[in-house]
Amino acid sequence: QVQLVESGGGLVQPGGSLRLSCAASGSWFSRSAMHWYRQAPGKGRELVAVITTDGYTNYLDSVKGRFTISRDNGKNTVYLQMNSLKPDDTAVYYCHTGQYGDYWGKGTLVTVSS
Repeated sequence: QVQLVESGGGLVQPGGSLRLSCAASGSWFSRSAMHWYRQAPGKGRELVAVITTDGYTNYLDSVKGRFTISRDNGKNTVYLQMNSLKPDDTAVYYCHTGQYGDYWGKGTLVTVSS
């Protein structure tokens, strides 16, 4: 059974940093691309970052140069390092994989505010 559990969200001032983590269950993790999505209040869900099994990464234009996605296959965990945070980054952040089905975590709230 695929389970994804996000952590690391919270309240941060503009310009600050947070690191999100997504812990995954099962031996499938190393064979799956992983994604971070976000959904801001009143808006649709958008893809923020992706990392493939061989480490290729891609980002939403508005976060390029500020966010970094990474993975640790030994820990079955994917990370999202977020620097220079802006109020527009306020959202619930979700971990996702679609490799063996469509699986989502419950999300972690990031609030960027002074």
